[in-house]
Amino acid sequence: MKYTVNEAEKRPAYMQLYIQLRDDIIHALYQKGTRMPSKRVLAEETGVSVVTAEHAYLLLAEEGYIEARERSGYFVSFSTGEAFASPAEAYDNGIRPVNSSMGITSFPFSVLAKTMRNVLSTYGEGILMRSPDRGCTELREAICEYLARSRGIETDPEEIIIGAGSEYLYNMIVQLIGRDKTYAIESPSYNKIEQVYSGAGATLEKLPLGNDGIRSSALKGSSADVLHITPYRSFPSGVTASASKRHEYLRWAEKGGRLIVEDDFESEFAILKKPEDTLFSLSKLDNVIYMNTFSVSISPSLRTAYMVLPRSLSGRYSTELSYYSCMVPTYIQFVIASLIRNGDFERHINRIRRNKRKETQVKNC
Repeated sequence: MKYTVNEAEKRPAYMQLYIQLRDDIIHALYQKGTRMPSKRVLAEETGVSVVTAEHAYLLLAEEGYIEARERSGYFVSFSTGEAFASPAEAYDNGIRPVNSSMGITSFPFSVLAKTMRNVLSTYGEGILMRSPDRGCTELREAICEYLARSRGIETDPEEIIIGAGSEYLYNMIVQLIGRDKTYAIESPSYNKIEQVYSGAGATLEKLPLGNDGIRSSALKGSSADVLHITPYRSFPSGVTASASKRHEYLRWAEKGGRLIVEDDFESEFAILKKPEDTLFSLSKLDNVIYMNTFSVSISPSLRTAYMVLPRSLSGRYSTELSYYSCMVPTYIQFVIASLIRNGDFERHINRIRRNKRKETQVKNC
């Protein structure tokens, strides 16, 4: 394989290598168990330092595409097989509930209070204006910029919908996609997902979780039209979907016009050097709805969540659901937009991630 690094690109060299290597692994140019080129060979081929090549490999290893073997190098651990789950994956055979990160992520009150005062001073009576139905332009644009630099999601402000909490958006998804569809959810999963979908009149399928995501046999046998997943850290099990499993979800959605709802709750606090790729950014078929919330990253009292619609559904939203008013106060939207734009939001995220890394290191000592 020939890899290149373009100095004119905005992405750093290690990220360029990471993306090229990842794509070759995904497309089976390197089969599971295959040894990857050595760091030195990769560095010489691309004209980068060995440290840069190693950084790319470390990212791939953290996300589960490859694994390091002492004195042997890096080997592909990613699987493109349709079924690689084992019976031991079942929830009752080893997976145990874990606590959410809530409680360790408190946003600094002094910073929040200062931003609130600044918003009052800057916008004045503008905070009393009615929000557009999709949410204030300022917040949707700020989210766009944040997602592009932090999650690899390229989207447009018009494809973002602001809602008063995740539950509000779950209900809107059912109205947008249809009550006549079957929605598959993880088992176990956050109880409000099931409650809202059922309350909205949708038919549900519960798919059991294994150690790295929904069990392959259950996913393969599902007749659902929509798959709702929390790939970063499913609650209450704490299961994180592996790189292989994420691509298995995408392959499932390729058939019959299926859709995926990617609920990326708490993903900001991943201790990886680079947050794992979202299904939204990996999908080539415009069939993933991406969701997240500010309830944990800032405060649950703000009652603010958002979803990024694929282009195909964004148009449908305009014609069928645009009569819905955004229930998040304009003032709160301006505050969140300011926190993102002035860097306070990401400084908070990075502080929590550093603390979590330290906690993990202490536990592993």
